[in-house]
Amino acid sequence: MSYKTMVGSLDSYDKGSIELNDDLKHYAFSNIFEICSHAKPFERIMVASNLEYCAEVARTEGTSPWYRAPHDEFAIVMDGEVEFEFYQLAEDEKPAHDAGAEIMSGNPKGKRMGKVTARRGHEVLLPQGSAYQLKASKPGVVLIQTSAGPVSVEKWSEICVLK
Repeated sequence: MSYKTMVGSLDSYDKGSIELNDDLKHYAFSNIFEICSHAKPFERIMVASNLEYCAEVARTEGTSPWYRAPHDEFAIVMDGEVEFEFYQLAEDEKPAHDAGAEIMSGNPKGKRMGKVTARRGHEVLLPQGSAYQLKASKPGVVLIQTSAGPVSVEKWSEICVLK
């Protein structure tokens, strides 16, 4: 028996579903493109949750606000090209909450750390102690491994379809 992995994009995806007794390996990442096709730019929608950890997808389009988190996060570009810019947080900018990303009220004051331009399939570390901003000239999709927090959006009743 052989399996063919098909990776979608915003322009081309097949909507997956979950059926009782179905083989879920057919649906890895199947609905993130549909979710992002209806999402606002940089709305971080939870697509998986395990205790305090979660995976969020976001439509990348334009320039995001500045984010910070009290822990490392990871982003995988699933579609398009995204520029990640990083600044070190000043002592008075460090997050006061315990988990998940939050939007900063202004631009970071700390030292510029650099930027990473990532394309489909690239993974980027969003390190603890830094502020980060995403930029994309064309719509794309990023999958973020994080913990549920202030910017995590739950839309389970809209995105989960059981047959």
